[in-house]
Amino acid sequence: MNRPSILKYPDEELRKISQPIKVFDDDLKSVVDQLFEVINTQGGIGLSAPQIGVLKRISVVHVPDDEYGPKVYINPVIHSKSAYGIVEESCLSIPEVVANIIRATKINISAHDISGNKIQANLVGMHAVCLQHEIDHLDGKLFIDKLTWPRRILVKNRLKRKNQRTGIVGI
Repeated sequence: MNRPSILKYPDEELRKISQPIKVFDDDLKSVVDQLFEVINTQGGIGLSAPQIGVLKRISVVHVPDDEYGPKVYINPVIHSKSAYGIVEESCLSIPEVVANIIRATKINISAHDISGNKIQANLVGMHAVCLQHEIDHLDGKLFIDKLTWPRRILVKNRLKRKNQRTGIVGI
């Protein structure tokens, strides 16, 4: 299996809405394996399929030392959110940017596991925060979209200057 590369901001693929999974097969398992390989080798705690160029509703989360362990969420849906707080977020698709974001720290979700079984869960803490971040990716949204507009402009300008130095265009 080739190691997938992570799409980086401002790649337009990151802004596309992912399609639901209808078939639970070996191709799905291959994408999940690739997602876990990326977070295990690049130090992330979560990743969604669109970040590796697969526009499907697949996310994985593995927050070290939390009670949930590594989890796969296929077609995840958030039913309720509570206990909002300010959390520090970053993203493998937007390297070198860290920002404080308001997120729920408790969520109730439904999804499917890798075999297609329906799951319901109440998630708390960083696992809940991370899954919300990943679901945003499935919907074509990025965590920088949640910044106040002055902060978002500063971040985008900094990224634009960095990308111009490295030859990346499109912001």
